[in-house]
Amino acid sequence: MKSILRVLLVLMLFIVAYCWGNDTTIAALYDNQQSDVQVFGRGVVVKVLPDDTKGSRHQKFILRLDSGHTLLIAHNIDLAPRLKALKETDVVEFYGEYEWNSKGGVIHWTHRDPNNKHVGGWLRYNTRKYE
Repeated sequence: MKSILRVLLVLMLFIVAYCWGNDTTIAALYDNQQSDVQVFGRGVVVKVLPDDTKGSRHQKFILRLDSGHTLLIAHNIDLAPRLKALKETDVVEFYGEYEWNSKGGVIHWTHRDPNNKHVGGWLRYNTRKYE
């Protein structure tokens, strides 16, 4: 029983360290102009943008992380459900692929890959997981 508790404690500490350090990770990716990196984080919606309807449809919004860094979220709504009633000041957690751009970066692949060739991502909003 003690070994199970020890494993759970180590796992919890790893998760907490990973989450706390994520703003730093995203800042480093931005500073080094790196792309194609899976990241996890959470932020506050500062702007809900119109859907991108060219090609695959994407729900788009901007998140501000605790560090102040902003990210564009491009969530493919042809492959995953739309975040309903999303508005400014809402909190959204994300797991997806970071792509560098001069405005802070984009998170995409916030859904499962129907071809199983890419790591699946997700968004969590109002206790619901969208993938």
